Amino acid sequence: MKKQIILYTIGFAQKKAEVFFTILKDNNIKTLIDIRQSNTNIYAGFTIRDNLQYFLKEICDIEYVENKLFAPTKEIRDQYHKDEDWFKYESGYLNLLESRNAVNSITTDQIDKAVLLCSEPVADHCHRRLAAEYIRGRLSKVRIIHL
Repeated sequence: MKKQIILYTIGFAQKKAEVFFTILKDNNIKTLIDIRQSNTNIYAGFTIRDNLQYFLKEICDIEYVENKLFAPTKEIRDQYHKDEDWFKYESGYLNLLESRNAVNSITTDQIDKAVLLCSEPVADHCHRRLAAEYIRGRLSKVRIIHL
């Protein structure tokens, strides 16, 4: 019988570094998968790609993986900020994942005890929730936990 895979999601906004890394450690995360399009922006603070990779290894012994196939395009994000039509955003984003065949860029071993990272403080209207649900729909025995 195949074991259940646990896939977490987390956003860094409105979290201090201490809280963010404590959450990851407390949940025994083994891999952080960065699914942001803009992960080198100075406004990302402690989650700027190169800093985050270092902090994850030194503080938590967590592997950092960048996967932009799960990142929404600037056009999709800009359209959502303009019209705030979540259903249009969701449809566009899921179509993008399909067209990129994003699920083939990950393995079940890689996502087990992994966390998908983006900036939004909660997962409700965030692409990390959609990405996690997309993965669950294509791989078997995936349980999603939003941190």
